[in-house]
Amino acid sequence: MAYEHKPGTFTLFKNENKTNENQPDYKGSGMDLNGVECWVSAWVKRPEGKSPFLSCVTQSKEQQQAASSSSSTPEQYTDLPF
Repeated sequence: MAYEHKPGTFTLFKNENKTNENQPDYKGSGMDLNGVECWVSAWVKRPEGKSPFLSCVTQSKEQQQAASSSSSTPEQYTDLPF
C-alpha cells in the first residue's frame, strides 16, 4: 500500500538529477489544505550574512497535467513527476 498524504502535508526528496541552478534542490508531492494532490519544489537559498532557508512552490497535479497537454512550450515543471 502506497503512502497517502493527509491535507496540508507533503514529502520532499533531494533532487539527485539536478543539472542546472534553476531546477529545485528538493522535490516531492503532497496535498494542499483542500485535499488536492500537488507537486512541491524547494530551493535552498543562502543569503550572505543570513541563515539559509527554503523557498518553496506548489502546483496542483491537475494543473501541471493540463498545462503540459495543452501547450507545446516547456513548462517550469517539465521534470516532474519523478
